[in-house]
Amino acid sequence: MSENQNLLAEQRRALILDEVRRRGGVRVNELTRKLSVSDMTVRRDLDALARQGVLEKVHGGAVPIVEASTHEPGFEAKSGLELSAKEDIARAAAALVAPGSAIALSGGTTTYSLAHRLVDVPDLTVVTNSVRVADVFHTAQRLAGKGQSGATVVLTGGVRTPSDSLVGPVADQAIRTLHFDLLFIGVHGISVEAGLSTPNLAEAETNRSLVQSARRVVVVADHTKWGTVGLSSFASLEQVDTWVTDTGLPAEVRTEISERLNRLVVAGEVSGDGEGERSGDASGQDSGRESGQESGGGASVEA
Repeated sequence: MSENQNLLAEQRRALILDEVRRRGGVRVNELTRKLSVSDMTVRRDLDALARQGVLEKVHGGAVPIVEASTHEPGFEAKSGLELSAKEDIARAAAALVAPGSAIALSGGTTTYSLAHRLVDVPDLTVVTNSVRVADVFHTAQRLAGKGQSGATVVLTGGVRTPSDSLVGPVADQAIRTLHFDLLFIGVHGISVEAGLSTPNLAEAETNRSLVQSARRVVVVADHTKWGTVGLSSFASLEQVDTWVTDTGLPAEVRTEISERLNRLVVAGEVSGDGEGERSGDASGQDSGRESGQESGGGASVEA
């Protein structure tokens, strides 16, 4: 199967999943008409999404899986979801990082995508509790050769979670002694009431330590995380400086959270001529950037 076909399948499955979540269930014949594809294609897509554990197939269609607040999908299960959105988010988030910064990256598939975008930023110090994120930088350094300095990577200790994060008292103690300019943190769920949340109690405590040790907090999470609530909250929306998300976040949600977030960056939004643009705030003025940095191409910024 070609790369283009893979991308089309990914986009189609994202649309199917959004439809299932929004409506509480769909029928195969509805999807064939909506997507203009064959019955067999829709059924293959539903099979793939069911294997990922994000929906349940029923006779003639599919329904969403109602997950317990303690359910924690593994890294592999999450890595195949919202791939295009994660790439857009990673591209926009990477533009927030200045050479020579001390940054932290939490565990998660979106921060994993972001790590790939940061390997060429000079003189970074990277603190992470993610085995996967650390491997991205170590692999890049091996490929670059001994003559290249690369990033300085600090991997915390701790107990490994299903999403390959290191958590617990060892990780917490290490993180609390550090101070970083910028934290990029992935979330299981984000909502007005619960703020940022995770189904893993130990991970929640480690995430609190990360938030407390950061000068600025940037959430990197696609639109499907909105409205999801895990067992334990670890930060309020008021503690977040910036949320970098994708174009799937509905306009009414953007309005709802505008009073609580300092900044919302919508990655992947383009102008009418197809070129990436950076929008101003509601008053029409340029919303600006802290530290004089510009936002990434193809991202709109809402103050």
